[in-house]
Amino acid sequence: MNWQSITEQIEAATGLPFKLVSADAIAGGDINSAFRLRSVDKAYFVKLNRADLAAMFEAEFAGLQEIATTQTVRVPVPVVCGKTPQHSFLVLEQLELGRSTQASDRLLGRQLALLHQQKQPYFGWHRDNTIGSTLQLNSPSHDWLTFWREQRLGFQLKLAENKGYVGKLQANGERLCSDMAALFDNYLPQPSLLHGDLWAGNASVDKRGCPVIFDPACYYGDREADLAMTELFGGFSRDFYAAYHAVWPLDMGYDVRKTFYNLYHILNHLNLFGGGYLQQAESMTFMLLAEIH
Repeated sequence: MNWQSITEQIEAATGLPFKLVSADAIAGGDINSAFRLRSVDKAYFVKLNRADLAAMFEAEFAGLQEIATTQTVRVPVPVVCGKTPQHSFLVLEQLELGRSTQASDRLLGRQLALLHQQKQPYFGWHRDNTIGSTLQLNSPSHDWLTFWREQRLGFQLKLAENKGYVGKLQANGERLCSDMAALFDNYLPQPSLLHGDLWAGNASVDKRGCPVIFDPACYYGDREADLAMTELFGGFSRDFYAAYHAVWPLDMGYDVRKTFYNLYHILNHLNLFGGGYLQQAESMTFMLLAEIH
């Protein structure tokens, strides 16, 4: 790998010299390759992917900026994104991560509630982005149910149909899209700034014990969608939820709607990673229809 083009773009973005000493691969990502670039006195975290996926990194860069501007919860500072002849790339501040504690869990809960209190007049965002490597549509809408039906649930169901996942999933998914308003009786979501992909792997703490979140798929939507995903794969503590609720309690209907929101992510996993998620998607859809009817 020839790093010259990327180091030159780091220098142009920062206005500081960066003489590369080492480039070490970092394991762990499903979607991108990751590296730590070091000079004698500085380090950066770099994501790489195909050159035609530059828009994915541009959207992530913008999402990190959007969260950072709120001054609620720390994110890695985005440095530069761009392309070389072979790759697209995203360069971020290199964070040294530590271990979470009860205090950091509580702080993250409070900070996430404050992030969710950042509003705008419509649902969606000023640009589309990705959830994993799947396109995530964010066209502005003033109606949350229409937004979720068309740009989240319906979009993933259509992708699944195109991949051959038909039958029960599509029939019940269509019914759910038609009848989902019943899940929102006496509940009116507001457009909150969401991380968008907040599972435990996308949250940590820095060496000082301050929470940090990364890999966003930002948009403005129902805050319950973010909270729901924190429960999908586990990893967030009781202290985290107690602190969140102390700032902004959740509505009683959340316990059902969290399954509704997480169906989007399970469908995305089905579309990204294959049929191992089909039964889970079908059972979640069936359970939601049983709640409605």
